Amino acid sequence: MSQVDYPATIKQLILLMKSLPGLGPRSAERLVLWLMGRGESRVGELIEALTSLEERVAICEECGFFQEKGHDCLLCHDPKRDRRLLCVVEEAADILKLERSGAYSGLYHVLGGKLSPLDNITPADLRIEEMIHRVTELHTEEVILALGADVEGEATANYLADMLRVTETAITRLAQGMPAGGGLDHVDEMTLYQALSGRRKL
Repeated sequence: MSQVDYPATIKQLILLMKSLPGLGPRSAERLVLWLMGRGESRVGELIEALTSLEERVAICEECGFFQEKGHDCLLCHDPKRDRRLLCVVEEAADILKLERSGAYSGLYHVLGGKLSPLDNITPADLRIEEMIHRVTELHTEEVILALGADVEGEATANYLADMLRVTETAITRLAQGMPAGGGLDHVDEMTLYQALSGRRKL
């Protein structure tokens, strides 16, 4: 007796869903089955939203953030932004986190990832040359490296700092340390070391 399985179309959709970040095989299967049943009315909306995304949204060639096709980038063309500062982030979504903090009003540059030899991500895979070109072109006074504090983030920050030294621009790194509201009993040694190293006068 042959084994019963989903029709080929459903299997293909599960496979595509599974390839998305954060979705494992079971989550992808549950999502597709929900769409086939109770979520059937949402399928048309999803198709329309995905089509609209492809047709109307682009990546800004300068900073790497999202923009509406045919319109200027809201970040790069904002006259109120301090053009002497350039904040370098890993992904476009990181910009929103910094913007919501209200602590920064300069320009941004999205690298598109971080160096990771295990994942075969090399300097050629990141927007490093574009960053150096912008720093030179804009006569940037300070480059802020707002990258993750993991091993790959540290390696990427050190590599970028070496590359930027020829520009004679001030290079800074986000301060790292204890989270707001955190006690010493919940802090690991590395975080505590960074908090002590980055202490400031009151």
